[in-house]
Amino acid sequence: MSPQPTKLPQPKALLFDIGGVCVISPFQAILDYEHENGIPIGWINFAIQKGPYDTGAWQLIERGEVELDDKWFLAFRDQLSVREHWVEFIQREREHGVAGVGEKGDEIPQVPAIDGKKLFWRMMRISRTPDPYMYPALLALRQHYPHIVLAALSNTVRFPTDILDDRGVLFTKDLTHPPDAKYTNLTPDISTCFDVFISSAHVGLRKPDPKAYELAVRECNRVAKEKGLEGEIKAGEVLFLDDIGVNLKGARKCGLRTLKVDLGRTREAVRELEEAVGGRLIEGEGKARL
Repeated sequence: MSPQPTKLPQPKALLFDIGGVCVISPFQAILDYEHENGIPIGWINFAIQKGPYDTGAWQLIERGEVELDDKWFLAFRDQLSVREHWVEFIQREREHGVAGVGEKGDEIPQVPAIDGKKLFWRMMRISRTPDPYMYPALLALRQHYPHIVLAALSNTVRFPTDILDDRGVLFTKDLTHPPDAKYTNLTPDISTCFDVFISSAHVGLRKPDPKAYELAVRECNRVAKEKGLEGEIKAGEVLFLDDIGVNLKGARKCGLRTLKVDLGRTREAVRELEEAVGGRLIEGEGKARL
């Protein structure tokens, strides 16, 4: 009989990504945009990830090094239009036998025309909606687990004051409350749910930079001391939840425990989180255990 896996101790800190974990994933907006415009699924995320670390439009805006303005939207469009990256993506998809991208040896089609400004604002609007499972779990954690430090480490954008979206509507980061929401006690500013909130655009570090995880662990330890919690928080005592593989890989390299939150499967992720903390966080289909 094979030995049973050893149960890890309860984490001293929980480190949450925001988009795709605590709120609806902006990747859903990307997926919808690709479906609606006949773009091969995965191309936009591929193009974003291929952006050079030092000069990619998406990478720069998430480190707060450039302004969110029309010049940036043009740069973002250009990042999604690099022919070399498009050829690499199509060839990779063909190698894997993905349907809808042609066969090996076929001529590579033109790079899809993407409205970067429209896409960006769709991503931002959808990510204002709290996740129906993880958000109430977060509320329950705050009430029932005061000895666990709650922290967030999110790749973010710094929005200028009074900025209008692509529809000419004043944009606000306040969370929206969908009519079928199963949670209560909605707070407009999600950062108030955490003891520590690290925004990449405000600290100049974005995941998966090791310095971002190191900063998060230091901040968790600082808060633990302020709360009078026993012992120092080390990286291995922090459980990090994210929906992006490269971010989770970076966290593991820094010694953190990780929990993958797959798109559309936050309910399952909450159950794994409950296993980690040793107690129920939500009841039924998503009502917080308050």
